[in-house]
This record gives sequence, C-alpha cells and structure tokens, in this order.
Amino acid sequence: MNPSTKYGVIGLLLFILLLLSTYTINQTEQVILTQFGSPVGDPVVTPGLHFKLPFIQQVNSFDKRYLAWDGPLVEMSTKDRTYLQVDTFARWRIHDPLRYYLRLHDERSAQSRLEDILGSETRSAIARHELIEVVRSDKDRKPQKNVSLSDAFSGDGALGVLSPINTGRLAIEKEVIADASPKLAEFGIELLDVRFKRINYNQQVLERIYQRMISERQQIAERFRSEGEGAAARIIGNKERDINQIESTAYKQVQDIQGEADAKATGIYAAAYGQQPQAAEFYWFLKNMETYEKVINSETTLVMSTNSDLFSLLKQVEPKTH
Repeated sequence: MNPSTKYGVIGLLLFILLLLSTYTINQTEQVILTQFGSPVGDPVVTPGLHFKLPFIQQVNSFDKRYLAWDGPLVEMSTKDRTYLQVDTFARWRIHDPLRYYLRLHDERSAQSRLEDILGSETRSAIARHELIEVVRSDKDRKPQKNVSLSDAFSGDGALGVLSPINTGRLAIEKEVIADASPKLAEFGIELLDVRFKRINYNQQVLERIYQRMISERQQIAERFRSEGEGAAARIIGNKERDINQIESTAYKQVQDIQGEADAKATGIYAAAYGQQPQAAEFYWFLKNMETYEKVINSETTLVMSTNSDLFSLLKQVEPKTH
C-alpha cells in the first residue's frame, strides 16, 4: 500500500470516528447519554454540536416541547349517580429527562401512564360532584334568560330556574390537575393543562333529560295558555260590561226622550182638547176607539160589566135593521 492510500484510509477512519463521537441537538430536543444502558452525566439541553464516546455511549433524544395527550371517551358516574361519557385531553412536557428515561424510556410508555393517571383522577373528580357541577362551566357565570319567557319563569315554582352551583367544570378540571401533577412528577412529567373536550350523556340519561325538557316546555306552554285564556276572559268581560253600559245609557236616553215627547204630546192634546167641552169629549171618544181597535178583533171575546167605561159606547150602538 502506497503512502497516499494509507493516509487516505487513516483519514477516512478518523472522519468516521469523528462522526461517531459527535451529535447535534436542535432547539426542540434534549438528550440523555447512556453507556451500556445506564445514564451518564446530566441531561444535555443546549442546542448545538456535542461529543460522546463512540460505540460505547448512545444518544437518547426526547422532545422538550409541549406535548399532547388525547384520552379516549370513557363512561363514568357523577355523585348523583348520573352516567356521563367524558372525553379528556391534556398538555404536558418532559420536565426531568433523566427521571423520564429511567421510569418510562419513551413517549409511548408516557402516553400509557398519562392515560392511567389522568383517567383515574378524572373519574374521581367527576364522582365527587353532581351532574350540574360538571356540565356548567363556572359558578360565577350567569345563565342567559329568554326575555319572552321571563313571565313564565317568575312564578312561585322553580320552572326554568337553574340551581346554583358551588364549583363548576373549570374548577373540576383544576382539581384533576392538582391531583395528577404530583403523581406524574414522579415520572419526570410536568402536567400543564387538562380539559374536558366533550361531555355526553348516557343514552338512558339522555332520554330522561329530553323528557324533563319536554315536560318543562309543556308547563311553560300551559302557563302561557292559561294567561291567554285569562286575558281573553277579561277582554270579553270588559266588552260585555261596556256593551251593557252603552245599551243602558242608550235605553235611558230613549226613555227620557220618549217621556219628554209624551209629556209634550199630552200637553199639546190637553191644550187642544181642553179648550171646549166638546173637544174633550171628542178626545175621549177617539181614545176609546183606539182602544177598541187594539183589543177587539174577530177572535176576541170580552166579558165586561155594563158599568164599564169601555162598554159605555157599545151600549149606544144601534143594531142594524134589515
């Protein structure tokens, strides 16, 4: 082997040795060096070029960014024995790479541990609270009211009124974080946040809630109907009262007018027929004739005394002679 080839081979070997002795870390990584499977030194978190022993030491890289955990949809019970389906997600990061490597080794194991711990703490937190505490977000949040239903809600019952809460869903999520963080810290994991992504009712619970909603709306509808019927009755009553009042006033006016007219007519008759005895007698005769016309017809049968004023003119009627 000539000297140039020899130096070339030596240079290539040195270059390969150099490559095996160096490694790079980007800004999103942190590294644990292991020697024969055991960690060596402190975690390396500084980005850039670093050195290690070739062949003996191995580079174990871990992500130092915020990582996601998306839990499965799990059925669990509340304090009031209502079964819910809760879908949870969390954000976490590797806080202690050395402990993380010793206890878990990789992210797959970490996800499994997160599912065990967060699932258990979520069940415990949900079981400590009633349904209304879980589904409502915050105890300080005021529920919106339908203005059109404000009268229906203002009755003496609890129709349409939400019960007050002491905790709320946001506080329950914080309870999960507080309970799970110390347990995950033992694995080198820092729990950043936990949220309930979705909360569904169990099918049986859903049917019961639908029935309660239907019943409540029916009660509101019945209250509206009863109030409408009461208002209609008042309107009809006011109408009848006004009609009766108008008719009574009109009848009184008619009677007053007729009375005044009769008084004037009587005065006129008295003035006309009272001037001479013959006129008064003629007036008496006309009135009797009018009376005969009103009370006597072909089907009338009268029984009168001979001393009756009505019979006085009949006595003077001469029978027809043939």
